[in-house]
Amino acid sequence: MNYRHIFHAGSFTDVMKHAVVALILERLCAKETPFGVLDTHAGIGRYDLESQQASRTGEYLGGIARVMAAAERLPPGLGPYLNAVRALNTEPGMLRWYPGSPRLARQLMRPGDRLLLAELHPEDVETLRQEFARDRNTSVQHMDGYRAIKAHLPLKERRGMVLVDPPFEVTDEFDRMVAALATGHARWPTGIYALWYPIKERAAVWRFHDALERTGIRKILMAELTIHEEDTHQRLNGCGMIVVNPPWQLDRNLELVLPALHEAMGAQAGGARVEWLVPE
Repeated sequence: MNYRHIFHAGSFTDVMKHAVVALILERLCAKETPFGVLDTHAGIGRYDLESQQASRTGEYLGGIARVMAAAERLPPGLGPYLNAVRALNTEPGMLRWYPGSPRLARQLMRPGDRLLLAELHPEDVETLRQEFARDRNTSVQHMDGYRAIKAHLPLKERRGMVLVDPPFEVTDEFDRMVAALATGHARWPTGIYALWYPIKERAAVWRFHDALERTGIRKILMAELTIHEEDTHQRLNGCGMIVVNPPWQLDRNLELVLPALHEAMGAQAGGARVEWLVPE
């Protein structure tokens, strides 16, 4: 409830997460039938990088600012993501606004596709409602993200994605994510599930991966991007995404995209990693 993403908007973690989300949405749009997206921890939709909060940390300077500066050298697969960022910044070369996952999703989805947004913070949910007030196919609800999984799955479209991106304010967040995935998958086994997680203490990530394998769920892809050596857990060394039921060739696309992002952001350590935790 105390977490405010504006301090971290456009950071390397956002870049990695949203690049993965954009690739998934691009594949969902390849079929004509409508799809739905449930974003369980939605935030406010878009972020002002010139705000006092974002300027205080300046995390976007090492993330999206560097990526946009290197855009011409990046793989074509990043095109939809980069275009979504450009669409919010009306002047060429300007970088003031950054799309959170709800705005990114809505820009990449089609008018007939449905977006469901859950946000628990009372101020942020009102901002989110204003952001999408004129969008008839976007629904904003003031509720806990994990409860939203129980309330809304399976999606009526029977095709789409669930994005789980919690703030990690509580010590048992990894356990809660595993339980939420198990609940969601039992209700909607064919849906795509994308779970973001921080990489601080590697042992905690290993336990998370082990717990995912023990669920018995198949087709679990893991992608990670680190920018620091993992020699301390006192900082954020990187982040990862778990994708259940990933769309066709997502693994190959990430093997091209993530190293390119690592290089574009000027990281001097760490790297990219893509592998199957559980195959088909």
